[in-house]
Amino acid sequence: MLTGKNLINGSWQGSEQTIASVDLESMAFAQATLTQVEAACLAARRDFRDYGATSSMDRAIFLRTIADQMDVIGDEITKIGCAETGLPEARLNSERGRTTNQLRMFADLIEVDKHLDTRIDVALPGRIPIPRSDLRLTHRPIGPIVVFGASNFPLAFSTAGGDTASALAAGCPVIVKGHEAHAGTAELVGQAIAKAIEICGMPVGTFQLLQGPGRVVGKALVKHPEIRGVGFTGSFAGGKALYDLCHGRSHPIPFYGELSSVNPVFLLPQAIEKRAAVIGASWVGSLIMGAGQFCTNPGIVVGLRGAGFDTFANAALTTLRDAPEQKMLTDGIHEAYQKGVLGFAELMEEISTCGCSDKPRHALPAVFKIDADKWMATPQLQHEVFGAVGILVECEDEAQMIAVAEVMEGQLTATLHLEDGDMELAHDLVVVLEEKAGRLLCNGFPTGVEVCSAMMHGGPYPASTDVRVTSVGTLAIARWLRPVSYQDFPKALLHPELQNVTSL
Repeated sequence: MLTGKNLINGSWQGSEQTIASVDLESMAFAQATLTQVEAACLAARRDFRDYGATSSMDRAIFLRTIADQMDVIGDEITKIGCAETGLPEARLNSERGRTTNQLRMFADLIEVDKHLDTRIDVALPGRIPIPRSDLRLTHRPIGPIVVFGASNFPLAFSTAGGDTASALAAGCPVIVKGHEAHAGTAELVGQAIAKAIEICGMPVGTFQLLQGPGRVVGKALVKHPEIRGVGFTGSFAGGKALYDLCHGRSHPIPFYGELSSVNPVFLLPQAIEKRAAVIGASWVGSLIMGAGQFCTNPGIVVGLRGAGFDTFANAALTTLRDAPEQKMLTDGIHEAYQKGVLGFAELMEEISTCGCSDKPRHALPAVFKIDADKWMATPQLQHEVFGAVGILVECEDEAQMIAVAEVMEGQLTATLHLEDGDMELAHDLVVVLEEKAGRLLCNGFPTGVEVCSAMMHGGPYPASTDVRVTSVGTLAIARWLRPVSYQDFPKALLHPELQNVTSL
């Protein structure tokens, strides 16, 4: 049952000021006060050393228990999540499975200490001309972490999502700032985590949940001196503001934000000659998935002007005619999408519907076409409009395709559709795109991010704020750890993973 309260220092607490729920009748959620923010941060710091000292095996059991408790109340999570977001039941069930699988994946990772990158150089007392001390390196948790729930993923990128799962796996207490768009879903998942804390005997400050607007609660959390890192998935404007706060503190802290990406798709000549219609229809399926409210939405398509690109466009438009109106996540996202589409219409040729709908919070996809020179000369066309909007960029020749790739900002993904005869051009593009994107794909589409060890979900700015790490996959844990070297330590003082006597 929902309480509308915040989880602070092991108890559910209300406040006088509330925020209205989204599509949950007669339900409001307590907005955390600054006093409660202070209490949460102090509780996280108080329990950091105890939680960080737990064994990897105990934390693995804890993560699996969270997943199990989410499964226990899975039907209720889906019911509330659907009511708040407008997402279909199948999507919520799938996302819940992804979320629990992430928790279990990190449990599998840490119980064998694969995340610690342990290195041991034993002493060489007889080395000439200078003896070598015994040196052993491991990775330790950095401290309390703040995680911001994402609007577009109420489960997989929110309360118990990848940021939270990886931080808890690393040994860091987590304070989640729930997203107002799905406060009820956040609370239910928070209840599952609180139950897991009780079952596993973890410190009560290991996990806490605060609701309220980011400009008040989020800002106070990020600025608190006991916080040691921040995870964020959301808008460029919101992420940049938090990034500046993190780095403007008297003691700066790392901010790991996923911010903006248009995820270009390059159609190479042989591929478009052989498969233009199939690629066009498939692109639409990826473009409109979830009303285009995915960070990997393929918003830009780059190809050579000619019959092949026309066939692609016609196939895409034919498929779009059957595209349904879709409900967007929030009124704010819907309004921003409508505004963005109207702005694009002033700068480009519109070749599909206008993106407008008469139904509240609903939208239709929109597709535009423009020549490459104008696209490259118009920076605002390179910025993300969150939703099902696509731009077809027509190039005169292969050199211009490469030029388009060169001017692009950092991206989460970049895709090549190619055939064997396209390899020379593909090589030239890959050399450029490796500098531009975190994940490169061939003959597919970027929506659908596999949760696994080899996944990179991040990229050069503004796709994310640190190109070296990912928010999806096992490498995500590296964000919440720091290397510590121990020189000439007695075995009794060493962490278990460092008590090996041989070099690694």
